[in-house]
Amino acid sequence: MSNLGIIFKRELYSYFATPLAYVFIIIFLISNGIFTFDLGGFFLRGQADLLPFFGFHPWLYLFMVPAIAMTLWADERKTGTIELLLTLPIRLVDVVLGKFLAAWALTGIALTLTFPIWVTVNYLGDPDNGVIVAAYLGSWFMAGGFLAIGSCMSACTKNSVIAFILTVAICFLFVIMGSPILLNAFPSWMPQWLVDAFSAMGFLTHFDSIAKGVLDIRDFLFFSVFIGGWLLASAIVIEMKKAN
Repeated sequence: MSNLGIIFKRELYSYFATPLAYVFIIIFLISNGIFTFDLGGFFLRGQADLLPFFGFHPWLYLFMVPAIAMTLWADERKTGTIELLLTLPIRLVDVVLGKFLAAWALTGIALTLTFPIWVTVNYLGDPDNGVIVAAYLGSWFMAGGFLAIGSCMSACTKNSVIAFILTVAICFLFVIMGSPILLNAFPSWMPQWLVDAFSAMGFLTHFDSIAKGVLDIRDFLFFSVFIGGWLLASAIVIEMKKAN
């Protein structure tokens, strides 16, 4: 098995070897149920779709995902095991990707376990399941963006609480970048290209279009490049701290 696969299995197993994965999944499922059926007014809307379900995901991820990401590197540095890990005959890129993919797989498992909500909307109506599948995929990619930021912040400090706070702050910035409230607050004299560029960096700009069924490869490409950029930053930070 490749080193990447070994790191991936090791990290994913470590989540389920402790209560972390189970607590995360349970809280994630309960929160989705509350946001969809209670706060989202699922039954009051009278429409067979999952817009309330996916509409809360950016804000749910804002606090749930950093809770996982904060331990990716901070705990390794705090316990001193990162030195041992980096002296093994393993490429740094395999370690960074392996850790990220394990955490991303955990979020994917939690997201998959929300399928009863999908079953419910199919039982009550006739939704466009193609749009729902695309929205699930878009949600997972967005979660990957949050995780990639968290990976970099976790690599910057050995304190997991600080890593959590930094991740939440930066993720919040990228969420509100695409929000209509913030975009409408721009002065009228500001060039439109600058407003559009600012909006293009926002998670909501890309995720909302996917959740509504507007499938554009550029939205998935944005999240892919975004994830790759932050993981590259993670590797650079780790390499710099290793040199020191």
